[in-house]
Amino acid sequence: MACMPTLPLTVGFDLDMTLIDSRPGIKAAYEALAAETGAYIDADLAITRLGPPLEQELAHWFPEGRIQEMGDRYREIYPTYAITPTPALPGAREAVAAVRAAGGRAIVVTAKHEPNAKLHLAHLGIEPDAVIGWLWAEAKAEALREYGASVYVGDHVGDVRGAQAADALSVAVPTGPCDAAELRKAGADVVLADLTAFPAWLRAYCAERA
Repeated sequence: MACMPTLPLTVGFDLDMTLIDSRPGIKAAYEALAAETGAYIDADLAITRLGPPLEQELAHWFPEGRIQEMGDRYREIYPTYAITPTPALPGAREAVAAVRAAGGRAIVVTAKHEPNAKLHLAHLGIEPDAVIGWLWAEAKAEALREYGASVYVGDHVGDVRGAQAADALSVAVPTGPCDAAELRKAGADVVLADLTAFPAWLRAYCAERA
């Protein structure tokens, strides 16, 4: 049975630290960039604050005039260093499958460079209906509204703000840099321990709307 007979269900998912544990790959990419440029980058620190656009992190390690250049280079070397070491987070595949089982479609809306986001998903065998990159926080509402998403799942307070800006239900998982209390304070409608709890939550959500 479809989740909402009169309105197709679309659920959006963030990528980094929601569907995938991108810390090992991002750390490797930062270390490669540091080795290539001779710049100091504390990769262990950088991966504790994933979520915002890359340029915000690079601003900690490079002068303003080099940030665009370094961002372009990071994205260029990223597939070599970051795709293979990056696993799916527990429940990620099942969460996407649960949306399909409910007759809905799953989209990924991320701040990541879109081609690299697609490489991650292809490598892990996760096949959403659409992948939209380059959107952070409130800007995520552009894609969520375009695709008619009624739910957005993310790990960061920026994801909560994106859901709110799109008038979508904010489902949060504290698997990234923001803990459950921060996510609730930001206004998350639902906080799950991780994505393994998502299928049961979605079944209950759909049952309420059947």
